Amino acid sequence: MAKSEFTLAFNEITEAHRLPRDVVIEALKQALVNAFRRDTGRVSSAQRVEAEVDPANNRYRILLEKEVVEDSAQSINEMTEIRLSEARQLNPIIEVGDVIMAPHETNTKTFGRIAAQTAKQVILQKIREAERAALYSEFKGREGELAFGQVQNINSQAITVMLSGRVEAILPAKEQIRDERFKQNDKIRVYILEVRDSPRGPQIIVSRAHRNMLRRLLEFEVPEIYHGQVEIKAIAREASQQSKEAVQHSKVAVAALQPGIDPVGACVGQRGMRIQTIAKELHDERIDVIEWSPDPAVFIAKALSPAHIDSQYVYLEDDMDQGNIATVIVSEDQFSRAIGRGGQNARLAAKLTGWRIDIKSVTEAAFEAQKRLDQPPLDRLAAENTELIAEVTRILDKKRADRTVMPEEYQTLMRFVHLAETRLLQQRKAEQARRIKLIEHARQNLPRRVFQMQLEELELEEDIIKAIRTRSIQNVGDLMARLQVEEQSVLNLLEKAKVKDGAAVALSAIKDAIESLVPHYLATSEAPAATSAPSSPELPTPGAPAAEPSVAPAAEPTEEEAPPAFVDVEAPSEPRRPPVPLPPPLPVAKPRRPQPATEPPPPPKEESRRDRRGKGKPSKSAARDLIYDEERGETVRLRKHKRRGGRNWEDFDEE
Repeated sequence: MAKSEFTLAFNEITEAHRLPRDVVIEALKQALVNAFRRDTGRVSSAQRVEAEVDPANNRYRILLEKEVVEDSAQSINEMTEIRLSEARQLNPIIEVGDVIMAPHETNTKTFGRIAAQTAKQVILQKIREAERAALYSEFKGREGELAFGQVQNINSQAITVMLSGRVEAILPAKEQIRDERFKQNDKIRVYILEVRDSPRGPQIIVSRAHRNMLRRLLEFEVPEIYHGQVEIKAIAREASQQSKEAVQHSKVAVAALQPGIDPVGACVGQRGMRIQTIAKELHDERIDVIEWSPDPAVFIAKALSPAHIDSQYVYLEDDMDQGNIATVIVSEDQFSRAIGRGGQNARLAAKLTGWRIDIKSVTEAAFEAQKRLDQPPLDRLAAENTELIAEVTRILDKKRADRTVMPEEYQTLMRFVHLAETRLLQQRKAEQARRIKLIEHARQNLPRRVFQMQLEELELEEDIIKAIRTRSIQNVGDLMARLQVEEQSVLNLLEKAKVKDGAAVALSAIKDAIESLVPHYLATSEAPAATSAPSSPELPTPGAPAAEPSVAPAAEPTEEEAPPAFVDVEAPSEPRRPPVPLPPPLPVAKPRRPQPATEPPPPPKEESRRDRRGKGKPSKSAARDLIYDEERGETVRLRKHKRRGGRNWEDFDEE
């Protein structure tokens, strides 16, 4: 092949596949090595073979691993050996017996058909692998961005889109906009949702229903958002095939980061040109742009647009289990707008604000409040506002009779509902504060370790764990405190979730799991205390069984040793005297007093994890006590032992 032809072919490969020159050169080297091995057939798989390619000068050569032999050798194997004189031309300090990579004369024109085909396959395989790696790296870095594509194939499951004319992407049915139809070869804009690596190349998942596609379109169409003058606070969108009960609808909350800028006007544009361009791109999707507010009540009132709602009739509550709850009272003519078709407007507002929104009409709220006028705290409201209650009763009777209610009368109902909801909200907050105080008191009486245990350690059913996991119940300690204070609230959570086998059975399973797990967990989690420091004579050594506060029993010990071996102090002439203290670490015990026979022995102490496994033993200072023997007239040291087959330390042996 002429130099110009080689150079042209090399450049064509690099440009057509958009690959670096180094990648193509490595593919050529590997192809030459494989073709040489296949053509000669005399190269061992253990022998090292390398290739060097110089595309600028159209040169290449094969290097073989050879052993250096003496020049006087009569015959050598040219494939595995090289003479010393020839080797020193490549490396002057080479010696006989060394190994060197030496060039081997090769002519690719003499390669057979199989060798040439092998080289071709290796080059194509290496180029495909490099191309797949380059495509994955490129599109992995473009996750979360927009891309233009061309529709290639359409079926009921997904649409195949060609991106940049180089790689295919999948647009699943759930990521498509409802009622949007495409034809083959249509040009569309998609959002790169996910890029996965696979042996057959990158798998790219794109979307047109994701909320971040609306964000990217706003950044593209609105310069104020792109330059950071206006910020997108939140986006709520329902446009996929799964939302079949309503039309495509989105809500966007924006805020100005610079004074003097109208964030809503910047997004809508002059005569709505900017927002109309985005809506047209999204198959005429309805987009509501609202101004974000740090006041949750104002933000919720705006999020329920196009309904006109006064923020003073938005009542906020922070519930322990259900989270943030907002009760919104709207007038009769705005109730349907606030709910939306199929409840879509209320759902989008809840997603946008992060609050659970409960919408009531003024008439519905007035009827509920009227029924509770004889109960606290509304009974005081009825006593303090008799004229208002009489007027409200007259208006509600008029409403029951399907007679026309005037706007002024609706205002009276709104004032009554506002007073009632305010008092009810105050009562709920006071009740919740009381509950929190009781639960906090119960938490203080629980061991700290139970708050480190996850709910999954109880080994309950998955639906039970999901039902009881709330904002205020995140671990076993929280659950134990809640059961101690208000067991009914846990039962209500189980009933609301409709757990398997019923709420009562699930609650019993929770109690059994706690009773079986927590004591074992606390017993095995206590690390044995260090026994190197001397302990107080009145207190037992941590980790060792508690000694009985009585003299040695009259029973015969199981083992006897010579008393002088452990006699520390000679018996004094007096019958009783305090024990003589010994050097640490051996603790000194006081003379024991006889224990009444009616008093039961102290309960055995829980074994530690080391004791159960047999990896730890009580030290001598923890297992021996000093006592004065009146009969012998001397102080002796006694060793406590446990009965065979038992767990309690009961008897003493004299050492």
